[in-house]
Amino acid sequence: MGPSAWVLSAMIDDYHRSWALRYLREAKAELKAAKKIPYMASSLVIEAIKKARNAIYYSLGEPAFIEMAIREAVANNQFESDPILKCLIEIETFYAQILETDEIDEEKAMKDAENIIKLASNIVEVILGEKVEED
Repeated sequence: MGPSAWVLSAMIDDYHRSWALRYLREAKAELKAAKKIPYMASSLVIEAIKKARNAIYYSLGEPAFIEMAIREAVANNQFESDPILKCLIEIETFYAQILETDEIDEEKAMKDAENIIKLASNIVEVILGEKVEED
């Protein structure tokens, strides 16, 4: 069974489903606030990305387990053939980079955050097997 198989075969319980949907709603709200409150945009965009990432993790199961699987895949360089794992690693990498950046290009960061939130919505929808409500 490849790395994606455990993801696709995982059954999500109500607890993780609820948290995944909550984080997704909050990510969208953070991004909307970032567009309305320019002086707080940087921190709100960072929070939006973090919450979108968390939505994916909760939809996949236990976040601590997902984080551990990602670290292990990176350490063993075993993610190139697994599109889900590769996507999660790219989100983690982007999130780490934006945290380390002194000055954020807010317009670009908002667009990137918007794309990550859309991606998270798509992943959560596929895993939950239901449409995620739009704003």
